[in-house]
Amino acid sequence: MFARLQQKWKVGPVQIVLIIFCFALGGSLTGYSAKKIMDVLSVEKDWLWTIIYILLVTMIWPLAVLTVSLFFGQFKFFKGYVKRLGQKMGILRDLKFEVSGLEPGPTLNPTEEAFSDKLTTHDSPLTTHVLTAHHADDNIETLMMNFFRGTGLHGLEGIPVMHQYIRRPLLPFWKEELVLFAKENKLEFVEDSSNQSVKYTRNLFRNEIIPLISKVYPQTKANLQDNINRFHEIQKLYQVSVGEIKKKLCKTKNDEVHIPVKQLMSYKNRALIFEIISAYGFTERQVDEVIKLSDAESGKFIQSPTSSHRIIKFRNWFIISKDQSADAETVIIEEGVKNVQCSMFNLQFSSFSSDKSQISNLSKGVLSDKSQTSNLTACVDADEITFPLILRRWKQGDYFYPLGMKKKKKLARFFIDQKLSKTEKEKTWVIEMNKKILWVVGMRIDDRFKITEKTKKILKMNLETA
Repeated sequence: MFARLQQKWKVGPVQIVLIIFCFALGGSLTGYSAKKIMDVLSVEKDWLWTIIYILLVTMIWPLAVLTVSLFFGQFKFFKGYVKRLGQKMGILRDLKFEVSGLEPGPTLNPTEEAFSDKLTTHDSPLTTHVLTAHHADDNIETLMMNFFRGTGLHGLEGIPVMHQYIRRPLLPFWKEELVLFAKENKLEFVEDSSNQSVKYTRNLFRNEIIPLISKVYPQTKANLQDNINRFHEIQKLYQVSVGEIKKKLCKTKNDEVHIPVKQLMSYKNRALIFEIISAYGFTERQVDEVIKLSDAESGKFIQSPTSSHRIIKFRNWFIISKDQSADAETVIIEEGVKNVQCSMFNLQFSSFSSDKSQISNLSKGVLSDKSQTSNLTACVDADEITFPLILRRWKQGDYFYPLGMKKKKKLARFFIDQKLSKTEKEKTWVIEMNKKILWVVGMRIDDRFKITEKTKKILKMNLETA
């Protein structure tokens, strides 16, 4: 078979291997890209899904195989191959629909982002706006680069018309239209000489890939611009849909966001997880960490790269909170921490080896429960403790085994027995470990963690009120 292909294409044995490899890799890239777009579009797998998928594969394959061929020195071969194939198939024209108006999109390159941030964070003599000369050709080049580099739906919207102080009034016009306008009005058209160098990725798309594809599909540029408008409309619908789901799932409590784990995971949608966590500094790569966290035990957490926020697994909830903020409603206590601060008090932690003289009140080898804790101090068996611990406000349904009792008691009933007022209840915090409350802060420890004759190490917690 290879010999017949060599003869048909008039290539050598090494080149035929490279060509077949390009076909295989280009096909894989096409299928992967089409699948990703279908996932974004969320079309049910029926006849419509099949039709759209086939159309996407047909559109993407020439771009994919041409791009792959660049890296294996086979661009010239595939340039002719795609051209001949297009001539045999005829010109495929994409269906169009009009989209009126242009609105700002989310994508900025790093240089523009830095410049825009500088304008908005520093006093500037510029009192209105900064205008750039980006045009429609720049827009479709950005779309293609984003697509092959890997992007979400927002990256397929191209260049935004406006962002903070930046405006791009020429974005609806093609370069050839601007050049013609300049000539008719006797204006000097200035172009950077580096625009002709193919060592830059954008110029490779501008000067090689897009012109080549346009020979097969003359409407390529117009179709890509139409696609940008379509993706922009889809993005708006996507944001509305995500916004409604986020309102349903995310419950704000002070500076924290509480999300039911089972409900979030029931969507089985990585994009939804990213849309929720990205606002707090988490990256797309951390979506897998969130999925793993959903099956982790209570108290586990992941940290944002900027260390500004944590996502804490607390029973059946994800809690997104500022990293150990004094206003946080849930605070993670890791092993070795000496001081923990919340909005109402400080906690000091220390540990030491136990002996009967340190524990005190030994009477014939029997420990006095009363000696182990007071309103401001709690001493527990360190060997029974597994970090991390969770410091949080109490909630309905909480229960523990009060010191000296062998039966559990709900905190609501315990508070009644203690004759606490409504405001005193609202100010009550607990320290929890693996869904077990070990201390109702300032009141009582759990009997399961008390010091016994077998205790070898003691964890001491001191309460310091403001």
